[in-house]
Amino acid sequence: MPVPPGLLTLLREECGIDGSIVSRAPLLSDVRMPDCSLPSELRSALVEICGSLNVRSDEEERIRHAGGRSYLDLLRLRSATLDAAPDAVVHPANHAEVAAVIAACAAAGCAVVPFGGGTSVVGGVTTPLRSPCVAVDTDRLDALTNFDSTSLLATLGAGMRGPRIEAELNARGVTLGHFPQSFEYATAGGFAATRSAGQASAGYGRFDAMVRGLTMASPAGECNVRAEPPSATGPSLLQMLVGSEGALGLITGVTVRVRPDPAARRYAGWSFPIFEEGAAAFRELAQHQHLPDVARLSDADETRAGFAMSESGMTRFALRYLEARGQPRPCLAILGWEGSTHDIGARMHSAGPMLRRHGAISLGTSPGRSWLRDRFAAPYLRDALLDRGVLVETLETGATWSRLDELRNAVTSALLFALRRHGTWPLVGCHVSHLYPEGASLYFTILAPQAPDPVSQWHDAKRAATDAIVDYGGVLSHHHGIGRDHAAWLPLARGESAMSCLRALKRELDPAAIMNPGALVST
Repeated sequence: MPVPPGLLTLLREECGIDGSIVSRAPLLSDVRMPDCSLPSELRSALVEICGSLNVRSDEEERIRHAGGRSYLDLLRLRSATLDAAPDAVVHPANHAEVAAVIAACAAAGCAVVPFGGGTSVVGGVTTPLRSPCVAVDTDRLDALTNFDSTSLLATLGAGMRGPRIEAELNARGVTLGHFPQSFEYATAGGFAATRSAGQASAGYGRFDAMVRGLTMASPAGECNVRAEPPSATGPSLLQMLVGSEGALGLITGVTVRVRPDPAARRYAGWSFPIFEEGAAAFRELAQHQHLPDVARLSDADETRAGFAMSESGMTRFALRYLEARGQPRPCLAILGWEGSTHDIGARMHSAGPMLRRHGAISLGTSPGRSWLRDRFAAPYLRDALLDRGVLVETLETGATWSRLDELRNAVTSALLFALRRHGTWPLVGCHVSHLYPEGASLYFTILAPQAPDPVSQWHDAKRAATDAIVDYGGVLSHHHGIGRDHAAWLPLARGESAMSCLRALKRELDPAAIMNPGALVST
């Protein structure tokens, strides 16, 4: 996507970025990486399992599977030099082939990186500095294998991407209701492996709550948790495997709870005078069971960036209107309701007084429709911003309501201080987008001029922000996962006893430690 002129103006005025092109992404043919070092015996075994067309070591395939979509992943690609890339990319067709691939790799001491949509932003699919290494792409595990219309359960192949999932379910009159920003590429297996949370989590729930069963292939054998209602049969094996990030095995299928496709949708915009009032209103909605299906509150800086990107006459009118109503630095909220027309009307009527009690001003449905139309668009701006020398990245956390404001201020201050030490002037915006009676998520977007050493610049900022998250009682990740980027902080966040249990599970299911080395946990 081209960068909207209004955003370029904001970056120039706030960050000193003039908007000129300073770099371009390299051609695939220009990218350098280590030579393929897959042993011939292992290649032969993999070809026998999956067929020669589904075991690939061409340069494009290796480059496309060398990492995810974090800022650091993109910097590595744009540098045209990769320190590591998979020696082969394997595309198995079913659970049996996945299990056989993992067994062959275990026998050869070859690392395995499960690869779905490749949308990880925490180093979850970055090739480890270990050779040989194989990426196992789940793209051929892409079928709806069972639909139980009576129980409202659907079994999805791990490689089904978001749009295909919804197309298959909508044809049967139901929806999963899981729409993360990575929806267009991310997969059912990735949703489960990372405990994903979609934009409509307030109404439909997180993905870990949707999963009722799964099948995983691990070096120790098959893990099959059948779908069933909640039970009192000891600790949940299902919840031990959900969120395992490929470090215990490769999820090949998930059985999920689905719901009837809503008859109507209504999305609207509201504006709060300050972020704290908006958060207080959202807390009241959550604790009094009046939550919409989508609830998103941007702070003043993120709101300014959002308005700068739209630049419509309606936006300019809204800003003048809000300033006249005593909101010179408005905080935009998007609320979305789904269901029957009667149900939506009743829920909106109940929520209105709570919002107005905290100074909210209704902006009608236009902001809601705009957000719904563009909700997957922001990542497509990253390449154009990188071309202009812009550091562009996100990070997220969550906390109880009593800690939320302090945590937001601490993380924002940590990011600003760390980036200013590199001689750059950043813009840091924040929004709340996942609500619970006990707390909420915080999602930060960072824009800044790139320093001469952009990798160290972001490492310093990320370290400062993550230290602040741990120090101020935030969760290490609300929905992006641990990956490799957060693994060093996990013992601090979970404690040594919990880590001992996790390492023991890793040793039991992956005794040779071949599964996604460096992600989540090491032995």
